[in-house]
Amino acid sequence: MPWTTPSLEDLRNTNRDNVQSQLRSGPMIPNSVLRVMADANAGLGFLTLLYIDWLSKQLLPDTAETEWLDRHASIWLSQGRKAATYAHGTITFTSIGSVTMPSGTIVSGAVDSLTNAIIDFSTQSDVVIGTTPTSVSIVATTPGSTGLVGGSTLALKVGIAGINGVGTITSITDGIEEETDDGLRARVLDRIRQPPVGGSAEDYVQWTFATPSVSVTRAWCSPLEMGLGTVTIRFMTDDLANNIVGFPSHADVNLVRDYLDTVRPVAIKDRFVVSPVPEPIDFAITNLSPDSVANRNAVIVAVKKMLFERAAPAHAINGIEQPAQTIYRAWVSEAISSIPTIESFTLIMDDHPMPYPGSLAVLGTVVYG
Repeated sequence: MPWTTPSLEDLRNTNRDNVQSQLRSGPMIPNSVLRVMADANAGLGFLTLLYIDWLSKQLLPDTAETEWLDRHASIWLSQGRKAATYAHGTITFTSIGSVTMPSGTIVSGAVDSLTNAIIDFSTQSDVVIGTTPTSVSIVATTPGSTGLVGGSTLALKVGIAGINGVGTITSITDGIEEETDDGLRARVLDRIRQPPVGGSAEDYVQWTFATPSVSVTRAWCSPLEMGLGTVTIRFMTDDLANNIVGFPSHADVNLVRDYLDTVRPVAIKDRFVVSPVPEPIDFAITNLSPDSVANRNAVIVAVKKMLFERAAPAHAINGIEQPAQTIYRAWVSEAISSIPTIESFTLIMDDHPMPYPGSLAVLGTVVYG
């Protein structure tokens, strides 16, 4: 039978009964020495049981808390929790003449979406700023996502005479946040459930998730897609704050490819790491009741969640296209029906098969009538 930790009151009563039965005494008088000692002993026992109750949840990774989850990861995975990375890129400044901007100059302006703290960047070398926009390399002073994109502006934290205090970012590679408990837990459980077998399709998926400095959220492996001895890997980076659609950048693809080359079997003919190709899923909704902005937004969230959980890229074997995944009208209807505030609706949509290898379903245009 399952174990249930008794309450402190139950432990006190049990302890008092035990003392009475052993001493063959009558009912304990409140505040008597025996009663105080029995209750104190019950309190100590209760603390011990609470600790054992907590400890039982740490012994397995599906319920372990952060510190213990990190220990499970250090045992099961080749590397533990993926660390946060630093955003870096280039920014341009102008001046009234030739003015030197020293290495280590601080520019700021980005706001951390979680802490609302100002994110600072540091310049990486001495640069002479001219009257035309001059490029300067910068790196964030704290790790994590900044949400910045090209065209964003940052300002000198301490002004430099002759230099325009506001610069424009020309390129930026955003940092990623430290891997979450949920993400790490999923990798540990996947490693336990799917142990390595020397280069199976699941091995490639696990290796892709383990790539340092890339926030991989979904991954798929297609053996033999490019012919005998080949492996094709596709993945997504849905968590990146400045990557709304979740498709990996060219830099992300290169990082995953380079990491796979360090862990994959040497005997395969070739491996291909590519981004999926978005395939929009369009549909129309009529007779939405009640028809409100909140319900329309809820539809977007529900369908996106469904596609995140169900969508997978189409693939081929030896160059022959396999039966493509189909996004069924029933799936979309089920996702919308799960919204508690929607009473009724009419969905206008046909089943949508993926048209070619690599295509991945994403939410397209939703029309209301």
